[in-house]
Amino acid sequence: MTKPVYVKFEMPKELVDKAYDIVELARDGGKVRKGTNEVTKLVERGEALFVVMAEDVSPPEILMHIPALCEEKSVPYAYVPAKAELGNACGLEKPTAAVAVMDAAKGKPALDELAGKLKALKK
Repeated sequence: MTKPVYVKFEMPKELVDKAYDIVELARDGGKVRKGTNEVTKLVERGEALFVVMAEDVSPPEILMHIPALCEEKSVPYAYVPAKAELGNACGLEKPTAAVAVMDAAKGKPALDELAGKLKALKK
């Protein structure tokens, strides 16, 4: 299956797992916001530390602007395969297309490490 247009790079499984872990750690001790509109606002205001987007979003236009916005504001972002799993990682019973981490709490070292690896992936 081909990737949606907004997916700018391929995420290895280990980095996908790390992204889920960071969202879960931020949910438990930090601060997470869910949903495309919330994520867009937080990135524009410079309040998002990290953004995670699901690849199985339909229609893909919903998330098309977020990677460019993250690049512009220097916010690291990652992709995960399933919106249902992303919703579970942030404590929802419903799927979510995008999540912004505002405070990583205990996940800060993992977030810094993942951000470095993502930067290398994009080059």
